[in-house]
Amino acid sequence: MAGVRFLLTGERCDAVDVPLPPGGSLTVPVERIEPEEDGVRVTVVKDGGDDPDVTHGHDIQAVVRLKQDGSTPLAVVLDGGRGVGRATLPGLPVAVGEPAINPEPRKQIEAAVRLAAEGLETGRVLVTVEVPDGEIIAQATMNPRLGIVGGISILGTQGIVKPYSHASFKATIREGLSVARAQGLNRVIFTTGRRSERFYMDRHPDIPETALIQAADFFAFSMRAAVEHGFSDVTWAVFFGKLVKQAQGLEYTHAKTHPVDFDLLAQRCLEAGIATALIPTVRGANTAIQVYGSLEGDPARGNLLKLLVKKAAEHADKWAGEKCTASYAVFDFDGHPLGD
Repeated sequence: MAGVRFLLTGERCDAVDVPLPPGGSLTVPVERIEPEEDGVRVTVVKDGGDDPDVTHGHDIQAVVRLKQDGSTPLAVVLDGGRGVGRATLPGLPVAVGEPAINPEPRKQIEAAVRLAAEGLETGRVLVTVEVPDGEIIAQATMNPRLGIVGGISILGTQGIVKPYSHASFKATIREGLSVARAQGLNRVIFTTGRRSERFYMDRHPDIPETALIQAADFFAFSMRAAVEHGFSDVTWAVFFGKLVKQAQGLEYTHAKTHPVDFDLLAQRCLEAGIATALIPTVRGANTAIQVYGSLEGDPARGNLLKLLVKKAAEHADKWAGEKCTASYAVFDFDGHPLGD
């Protein structure tokens, strides 16, 4: 928007009111406006707020050019340049070979450009989105695994982020499932993060990377999404604490908002045959892994693990509408598998 205004009027905007997809607008400060030989480069600095966003504080740029043509209606032509990835695998919201600028941001950019170019009826507005550090930033994202090479993705649905953007994380899970399905895979492995993912890969080196999807705390959502993408069989690679929470039937398993129910865990211990003398220790524990360690030497600890896996799998089946079954790979913090 700032680039179009500069090229049409010479105005150097300090900020622009960007229209949002649901309605209304968001005021975005403009960091720099730098004329180039055949256009202008405009920079904003990404403000991720409380969102755990790797692009926070980085330059996001638009190179804008106007091509006058009095014979055709005004067209907005969007491309990705330096630091914006390109799709190399099917299953993404954009076609193979296209810049990784998702459909909603594309619509939002075109709407904003047309608003800024109001009164201009013919010609073309060429917009190239660039992120100078994008190729480096992308290494901390899921892009390489999703077949997006050369930089980051331009994502979004509403035009704004919320603290710890659940929508963004869910969108990443969906894209991972879509890519896995497009690759012809019939099973995926949900992991709770990079460490559980690494431990699983260490034990299964032949597994394709596209089969591994970081689902974090989104237990119920991931099972439902697996069904939506046609999977009938998944594996969860988890640590003991996440297993306990999934066995509780929690839809979402974040530590701060969804704690371990130690009374229920104590009941499970009794059901598994753990010595009654250890039950007060279980009830008074601070963490699930502390419970597991306190049961070392009890011959029924393996039974407890199997019971928790059984309960977790039952809840996974429930979240999936009984259309997708889950198996489990459970690790300790050093990467050693717990049980079979």
